Amino acid sequence: MNWKAFFAGTLAGAAAGHLVYHCLLNERAVSGDVILERVKDAFKKEGPVEGSWIQLKKQHYKKYAIDTLVYHGGITAIREGEKKHFEFIADASTGTIIDIYLT
Repeated sequence: MNWKAFFAGTLAGAAAGHLVYHCLLNERAVSGDVILERVKDAFKKEGPVEGSWIQLKKQHYKKYAIDTLVYHGGITAIREGEKKHFEFIADASTGTIIDIYLT
């Protein structure tokens, strides 16, 4: 085997491995807009939603052993005949809702 062919094969394999890692295996952050739509859809199952918002700038969040980047947002919904304001915190990398609370 020619050393040039070996080097070219090694380089091609490394490039393919790098591409697979970054495109398929690397975790991608979930967009704030997608998270907001998920939260709104969940709230709409229980009644009408009047308004919603989300801060698209990720913020650090630390509570006990949890230290992660999050999105902060809110929903105004009609519950029990009244407008109620809820705020939520969602993990920016997975989209998981960490907390929802009535304000």
